[in-house]
Amino acid sequence: MSEGTLAALDIGGTKIAAALADPDGTVLCRGRVPTPAGGGDAVLAAAAALLTGLAGPGGLAGRGVRAVGVGAPGVIDAATGRVASATGVLPGWAGTAVRDVLSATTGLPVAVVNDVRAMAYGEARAGAGTGYHRVLHVSVGTGVGGALTTGGDLDHGAHGTAGELAHLLVPEQGPVPCGCGRRDHLEAVASGPAIAATGDAPRAGALLGRALAGLLAVVDPDAVVIGGGVAQIGPPYLDAVAAAFRDEALPPLRATPIVPARLGTDAPLVGAALLAASAPPPGSAR
Repeated sequence: MSEGTLAALDIGGTKIAAALADPDGTVLCRGRVPTPAGGGDAVLAAAAALLTGLAGPGGLAGRGVRAVGVGAPGVIDAATGRVASATGVLPGWAGTAVRDVLSATTGLPVAVVNDVRAMAYGEARAGAGTGYHRVLHVSVGTGVGGALTTGGDLDHGAHGTAGELAHLLVPEQGPVPCGCGRRDHLEAVASGPAIAATGDAPRAGALLGRALAGLLAVVDPDAVVIGGGVAQIGPPYLDAVAAAFRDEALPPLRATPIVPARLGTDAPLVGAALLAASAPPPGSAR
């Protein structure tokens, strides 16, 4: 095992996934556990234990792990690795000092970004976003998320929310609440739970496509990459997204490629691993 091995965590509301990867993001091994109740401390303890178990008897040091990258829900303060705000998807998560706690637990440098941004970074560097300069990444699963990359790097924005689209207003009430509690947000009509409630994936795809038509008039990317669990439905969903987008978008935008993510469920882990390479030393500030 080389000294360049990187560790990655993908923390979600229902599961925590972990991986060890080569410096190029190639996943060497992976594991997962259910996300425990009990707030941030319990979640991070489970995440650290998962990584340790994945590394084996010699621990992280024995596997030559030099840094940890984390994709986590909520708005992440890029300077501190703390959760600035979060919805109720992961109770007790807001305010959690993810970087500091995991640095103290592992003794390693830790980089933390929003989970969708981790997915976006993976796709931009090693997946469907390669070859495009400015990309809007969309993740549709339990929730709806978005992120922007430019030249393969993340655009965080002034408040860490650049590219976010879950809370775009839609002209109807969804069958489930958005993570923030409202039912007139895109997440309430286009997420996995919304599709499960209606049984109508093409309709949800069309609603996402309409929303993208408006959003792309603002951000004007070279391409849109769609990932997350719902994207695995394939053509019935993705074709509906593309068709609605073409119908509603401004003429100069209609040819914008809308492509499926290439890395599948490994995308957040690949992105987190690649981000780990730039993690600051424990106890430092960016």
